[in-house]
Amino acid sequence: MTEARGTTAPPARHTPGTPCWVSLMVHDPAATQEFYGSLFGWEFVPGPQQLGPYVRALLGGQDVAGIGRLPADRHLPVAWTPYLASDDIDQTAESVRLCGGTVGVGPLDAGDAGRLVIGSDPSGAVFGVWQAASHLGTSVAGVPGTPAWHELLTFETVSVAKFYETVFGCEAEPVGSADLDYATLQVGGRPVAGLHGVGHALPRDRGPHWMTYFEVADVTASARLLTDLGGHVLAAPHDSPHGRVATVADPEGARFSLIENPH
Repeated sequence: MTEARGTTAPPARHTPGTPCWVSLMVHDPAATQEFYGSLFGWEFVPGPQQLGPYVRALLGGQDVAGIGRLPADRHLPVAWTPYLASDDIDQTAESVRLCGGTVGVGPLDAGDAGRLVIGSDPSGAVFGVWQAASHLGTSVAGVPGTPAWHELLTFETVSVAKFYETVFGCEAEPVGSADLDYATLQVGGRPVAGLHGVGHALPRDRGPHWMTYFEVADVTASARLLTDLGGHVLAAPHDSPHGRVATVADPEGARFSLIENPH
């Protein structure tokens, strides 16, 4: 992770290319809601049902994330998926295909909320695209329980950076270090996500994938609570240049990171 963001709330409409939403599809939504409600203080309200049962997670009445039910006949990994904003999702979907990615779902209308695509980049990492209508996406940031950063763990950054630059109009900015393959995706000169090339250090059972960092007030306390709630700590809390972090998984195995004071 690099280049922490400020504490101001995001704008009403997310600029194309910026992460605007994060969603989790699971086998047991009720148990998952109980887990994240206890961990982050989220409350839940019904969301668009186009992909099956779905709820929006709220914090202080503001949208944070989404949780839905995986179709019983689909053997898909349980994983947090970031959605990048688009003003023309049909054109974005075509660009994904032309640039070597795959469109797995959509473009699909989600009621009056907006339109979505779920795709994967050329390395196989799954991401979403959201064209907002009534639902603008995550509307609160900079407080515990909200997404703080999204980072793609991949084999190498150069080729995959070109994909996101071309499809979403981002600019990739390499982080200058001889022993670190890292770049930030920037929109309007502001870092909005990270690309981390880790080569063969990728988990064999995962492959390239996006990782969401959620802000917490105290990483050690949150990791302990997560364990009590049935989650698992994959990388113990430790200090980083951008705050204290831990890599964890929820009871169904969805991996994410906790970060303290990322500002």
